[in-house]
Amino acid sequence: MKKIIIPFFCAVFCSTPVVAQTANTAAAKTEAVQSKLTPKEVVDNYLKALGGKDKLESVRTVLIENIITGDGLPGEVGMTAKKMGNKFKSEQTFMGQVASSQLFDGEKGYFQQMGQKTEIPADRLAEMKKGKTIDALAYNAANYSSVTLEKMDGKDYNVLNSDKGKFYFDASTGLLFKTIGKEGNATIKSYMTVDGIKFPQEIQAEGNGQNVVVKTTKVMINSGVSDADFK
Repeated sequence: MKKIIIPFFCAVFCSTPVVAQTANTAAAKTEAVQSKLTPKEVVDNYLKALGGKDKLESVRTVLIENIITGDGLPGEVGMTAKKMGNKFKSEQTFMGQVASSQLFDGEKGYFQQMGQKTEIPADRLAEMKKGKTIDALAYNAANYSSVTLEKMDGKDYNVLNSDKGKFYFDASTGLLFKTIGKEGNATIKSYMTVDGIKFPQEIQAEGNGQNVVVKTTKVMINSGVSDADFK
């Protein structure tokens, strides 16, 4: 089987908001001014736009199925991700065979590809331990130094800034649109609604010289996931 390389941030984008690690100065040109919103207000608006904090916190497990296409891939790659709290498991398949997998049991984890297993680096574990079943609940307003209002392609975005990156939220909807960081950039092109909660439906991601498109085909809430999946 041909080795399939999928960017780390793509494989775990539904685990924790780790897409952005360090701000990327090569971001698209924007016009920035100080926003009237605080980091807490941006995060609160985001949770409300997704379905409301109470509803998000009621989700115990999530199963997500995706199709990934892009540079360096031999064809469509399927990815199934399972989440329970900060526990995470994903498998990438090609032509009916498992090409690679990742697992995090809440304390430790690994990547596995073509029979080779690599432990998740210690510097990533700390962030993964903060993960939530629903990504957005892991956003902590205290981690952001400022909020700027930036115009990009004629639209306004409230941007959370920190030493871990930049997070662009649509000023009109409150939804996350783009993240920029050392691991790569990701743009959420559309959302889908499942049981009253919004999930990314199509993501364009780039990192390490790779460009991929991740399309979500199925989301199951509080079903199809158990503790046994993370053993």
